[in-house]
Amino acid sequence: MSIEVTQLLKQYGEQKAVNGVSFTVNKGEIVGFLGPNGAGKSTTMKMITGYLQADAGNARVCGLEVASHPIEVKKKIGYLPEANPLYPDMYVREYLAFVAGIHQLKDSKAAIENVIGLTGLTVESRKKIGQLSKGYKQRVGLAAALIHAPEVLILDEPTSGLDPNQIIEIRNVIKQQGQNKTVLFSSHILQEVEAICDRVIIINKGNIVADDRLVNLQKGGGDKHIVSVQFSEPVSQLLLQRLSKVIRVTEPVAGNWQLETADPDAVRKQLLTLAVENNLNIVSLQTEGQSLEQVFRTLTTHV
Repeated sequence: MSIEVTQLLKQYGEQKAVNGVSFTVNKGEIVGFLGPNGAGKSTTMKMITGYLQADAGNARVCGLEVASHPIEVKKKIGYLPEANPLYPDMYVREYLAFVAGIHQLKDSKAAIENVIGLTGLTVESRKKIGQLSKGYKQRVGLAAALIHAPEVLILDEPTSGLDPNQIIEIRNVIKQQGQNKTVLFSSHILQEVEAICDRVIIINKGNIVADDRLVNLQKGGGDKHIVSVQFSEPVSQLLLQRLSKVIRVTEPVAGNWQLETADPDAVRKQLLTLAVENNLNIVSLQTEGQSLEQVFRTLTTHV
């Protein structure tokens, strides 16, 4: 396992910022780490990287315990913190050379050119960091995290400040890196998590409230489901509302009905019976899973 966290605890006075958190992330996994502001995401990431000492529990990276092998662990991690601290008076290439020197890279020039191309920094690479937009500063931070070819990437809000086109480019970089690295990243842009991740961990008030594949969370993240149905013929809302297992009926798009229910299988059977009894033709019938936003709100507003 590339990342192994066991009963990790961080406490500030009486407040438990991270309360006995445990999870593992394997090589080749891209895992979204989600939670409201102040939930403990960044604190957990800082403890995994060794930038913050845990009060209890332990974290291991590539088999090495963070507390007893801090330098060796840092060599294996590429870390982009939320604050993304940079030196504004340094030029982009100068800064990346500085980072390459810290990692004692043998061929630093090749490494610099590689990450500049990888993160789309070529057109801005000869500017001072202080002259860059927030989006390009974020790219510099990502380039610095990648320059030493780490086995593990820990990215805290990697797409913060990027425009939609830049987000897609960085998304592709993360997906590419996830083919042979372990990636743990946090984001408040839930659409990005849905586009990149197969697995999601959700933390709330210092506790893990969900850790599962995205598809499973969307199927079982709550007790309400949407059955979407479309008929060839006009159908009245009242007729659909009379179905015994239906809670609410809406028509967001003309002719495409959405039925909210706690029992989607029963509603599908009722719709088929309704169609036969009323000589209706069903064009499409499917059960829609919850969006990640719905799952997130369910798990973080009632705990």
